[in-house]
Amino acid sequence: MSVKQTVAQTIAACLVRHGVRSVFSQSLPSAVALALEDLGVTQIAYRTENAGAAMADGFARVTGRAAVVTAQNGPAATLLVPGLAEALKASIPVIALVQEVNRPQADRNAFQELDHFALFSGVAKWIRKPIEPSRIADYVDLAFATATGGRPGPVVLLLPADLLLEEVPAESSRGASLGTFPLDRFMPGPQQLDEAADLLAKAKMPLIIAGGGVHISGASKSLAELQEKARLPVLTTVMGKGAVDESHPLSLGVAGYALGRLSPARHMRNLIQDADVILLVGTRTNQNGTDSWTAYPQAAKYIHIDVDSSEIGRNYEALRLVGDARETLAALTQRLAGRRAAMADFQRAVATARIRHQEDMQPLLGSNQSPIRPERLMADIQSVLTKDTIVVADASYSTLWVACYLRSLTAGMRFITPRGLAGLGWGLPLALGAKAARPKDAVLTVVGDGGFAHVWSELETSRRMNLPVVVIVLDNGVLGYQKDAEDVKFGRHTSACRFAPVDHALIANACGCRGIRVEAPGDFLPALREALAADVTTVIDVITDPEAYPPITFFENKLEQVRASRAPLSRPQSS
Repeated sequence: MSVKQTVAQTIAACLVRHGVRSVFSQSLPSAVALALEDLGVTQIAYRTENAGAAMADGFARVTGRAAVVTAQNGPAATLLVPGLAEALKASIPVIALVQEVNRPQADRNAFQELDHFALFSGVAKWIRKPIEPSRIADYVDLAFATATGGRPGPVVLLLPADLLLEEVPAESSRGASLGTFPLDRFMPGPQQLDEAADLLAKAKMPLIIAGGGVHISGASKSLAELQEKARLPVLTTVMGKGAVDESHPLSLGVAGYALGRLSPARHMRNLIQDADVILLVGTRTNQNGTDSWTAYPQAAKYIHIDVDSSEIGRNYEALRLVGDARETLAALTQRLAGRRAAMADFQRAVATARIRHQEDMQPLLGSNQSPIRPERLMADIQSVLTKDTIVVADASYSTLWVACYLRSLTAGMRFITPRGLAGLGWGLPLALGAKAARPKDAVLTVVGDGGFAHVWSELETSRRMNLPVVVIVLDNGVLGYQKDAEDVKFGRHTSACRFAPVDHALIANACGCRGIRVEAPGDFLPALREALAADVTTVIDVITDPEAYPPITFFENKLEQVRASRAPLSRPQSS
């Protein structure tokens, strides 16, 4: 006599088979959540679905495993959309399990019924709604294979509530585990690899530009070996940050749309522009990564490694190396061994550029100005980083402060930023997902007061789920990027760019976390060290200069001209 179990129990067993040990959920679909808990799977219960999707994203980025987020139909499902959109653009595999109305009630205006196919069509690789109980294991396996295979990304499995309660034979015929990514690793052909190696071997000024695909592929070690053995300089995008050790003599740090005054890459721009052969690795060559397609030389010959063939040649015609970054870089290293001389002059130029940048930054790094300069804070953060620290940034200015002024200490160090779609509010939930993935490592996140306001509620999640992270709020009382962009474009900004004063430390304390308010520059580093030693989430509310902005190329000279015509902006005073 065959053993029976419900569809929900089958789904739970399939998830465990694929390596799932925790899911980001809020109890729904309840039949699945209960079945998962029966199997020992932890439910990391978020407060809002948009934050839950971002938590799953952060978890997947750090573990190299597909993450699972669940939600109710209707309004809850709509809140998954922003997080899945980020995962789609950033190529992160997230499995969304969304409850559907009972099958007999479909298309009858049932409670919270919505066209979920239309809802998710622009933010998922694959959407299915199984209706036959006996095929549920097939659909779960298809979901994982689609999410982790090829270019990874989010998928959605729509689960009618009545289907979950039907009985099926206990799952036994399928045994594959498909939860890790990349699921399949493949390489370009030997002819393309030989051609690429020859181009790099003969180049006078070669350059590697590494994007987020290096982290997705787990290719940091392979990239570092290519950099060292083939003596090739490496520049990263913001999403590629951490792919190499930024203290390496052939590391140029991060470029992109922050090449203005005080940018670490400012004095290296000629080294980028003089490149004659550029190897692009796992990058979408998007607008921000290329400074609106102006940062890279048009006359250079390009080679592009990417698992997604449609990205190759999108913006820069290139020799096509369609394949996994880790395996392809290793193959190029073998072909380039002993074929390139040391780039002594280039290394001296990099060293000189670093010294010049430090000289430019010195007044700000030691600034005792109050409100506090973010550059000073970044210097203090750098002093406590280890190779295992995970640094997360919210979108907007927070991302750029981290990308420009923190340094990767080793190849593969993780700096997580929401650059797929760059939505505000994802800093804290990304950090919680990262902490769930690596609970023994320190996780700190830099957020602005504007973005942090989206997700205050998840402080309670961090406390309840025992996910202690350090939250550094750059509290300047303004929506900084929006304000400055409007000033540059229109010579003024709208009233929506300014906030009423908020004491974020008090909010943290009210949630059972720790809150510290910092108004003097010298108080920040002791507070940070104290926070890293704590066993509960600590919010450090730092009162920062509302006029400070990262070295965005587009703002250079223009923003200062606007400011010269008006009085300096001051923070609103607390009542």
